[in-house]
Amino acid sequence: MTKNLLIVLNIFLTAAVGYLYYATFSANKKVTSHNQNSYTTNPKDSNCNKAHIAYVELDSMYENISYIKQKRGEMEAKQKRIETEWQTGMRGLEAKRDNFLKRGAAITQQEAEKFQNQLMGEQQNIETKKQTQGQALSEDSFKFTEGLQKDLKDFLEEYNKEKKYMYILTTGTGLDYLVYKNPALNITNDVIKGMNIKMNAKAK
Repeated sequence: MTKNLLIVLNIFLTAAVGYLYYATFSANKKVTSHNQNSYTTNPKDSNCNKAHIAYVELDSMYENISYIKQKRGEMEAKQKRIETEWQTGMRGLEAKRDNFLKRGAAITQQEAEKFQNQLMGEQQNIETKKQTQGQALSEDSFKFTEGLQKDLKDFLEEYNKEKKYMYILTTGTGLDYLVYKNPALNITNDVIKGMNIKMNAKAK
C-alpha cells in the first residue's frame, strides 16, 4: 500500500508541475543564450533566475510535510484494518468447517450440502465486504492525491511569481528521469516549508 500510494502521488504531482511548465513556458517564449548556459547558480541567489530551472524531490516532500504523512498513515491503517478483518473472518470460517467435520460419519449428505452452501455464502459476504472497503479506500486515496495535486500547483504558481523559473522538474520513486541533478537547483526545502504552512492551515 505504501509503495503504491507513493507511486500514485508521484504521478499526480508530476502532472501538477507539468501544468506549471506549460504556463511558465508560454509566458517566457524567449530565453537568451546567456541564461540558457547559466545552469550552475543557486536558486536562492539573486542570479537564480538565470538557470530558469529547478527541481523538487517528491520523496523528501512526502516525508517532511506533516499533513501528507498524517493522511498516508491514516490510509495505511485503514488498509491494515481491512486486511486484518478479512483474515479474522476467513479464520473463523476455517474453524467452523473444522468443527463441523469433527462429526465425521455422523454427517448426512443433506447436512453436508446445507453446511457447504452456508459456508460459501459467508465466505462471499466476507470477500464482498473486503472489496467494498478496498474500493472506498481507493476513492479516498484518489480524492486525496487529486487535492494534493491542486494544492501543489497553486503553491508553485504563487512561488514562481517571484522565482520566475521556466521549468520545475520533479524527481522521486518510479519517476526519476533526471540522470544528473545539480543540488544548487533543489528547491525542495522551499516547497516543504511553504506546503506545510498551506496544508496545516487547510487541516484546521
